[in-house]
Amino acid sequence: MKKIMLATALVFTGAFVFAQNVDEIISRHISAIGGAENWKKVNTIIMEGTMNVMGNDVAVKVSQEHNKGTRQDISVAGMTGYVFVTPSGGYSYMPFQGQQAPEPMTAEDVKEGLDDLDIQGNLLDYKAKGHSVELLGTEDVQGTECYKLKVIRKNSGEQTVFIDKNSFLIIKTSAKRKAMGQEMDINVEFSDYRDVNGIKLPYALTQGFGTIVMSSVKVNEPISAEAFSNPK
Repeated sequence: MKKIMLATALVFTGAFVFAQNVDEIISRHISAIGGAENWKKVNTIIMEGTMNVMGNDVAVKVSQEHNKGTRQDISVAGMTGYVFVTPSGGYSYMPFQGQQAPEPMTAEDVKEGLDDLDIQGNLLDYKAKGHSVELLGTEDVQGTECYKLKVIRKNSGEQTVFIDKNSFLIIKTSAKRKAMGQEMDINVEFSDYRDVNGIKLPYALTQGFGTIVMSSVKVNEPISAEAFSNPK
């Protein structure tokens, strides 16, 4: 009986220590990117940059307003498209993919994008936001030893987050996402972090189609309400 009780105690103790480790990693990550106090002052982020896709220069602008909307504008070959999401809906218009007019996003696509409206990120105050986080151990990401966290987000499902063990910066995220009725693997790598108004943001974002190199990152600049308005 004593052995059984001891074994049970060890299991619960191990789970408690594991939870402590998760929160400690997240705490150090939040400190590394500028601290909770600074991030809670952030209402908007506007990023502009370029990427090269199959020999074509593509201009990208990302506009985010905390819990109100996120928008991407993409310009290539003289055409400009966009996609935006708000808590109540969203639209996409990609003329270079054959779209003739803006199309409303499905309810499923809107739900998939809701957690991305949180400009502070899913890890800051994650419990209060309805997310859960589990430490899966460590993993090498292109020569960098990382903590591997499984984040179960309130609206958009599971995401794997890789945090550099030395810098405590996120260097990669991985998730499955449904878009236009199809499930896709979305992997994003982050690098070239720089200080902007007291917080750290990556100036390079790499996905399967290429790397966006930011030329301008602005914090708390106003965003027109028209950016998230239904097109007429």
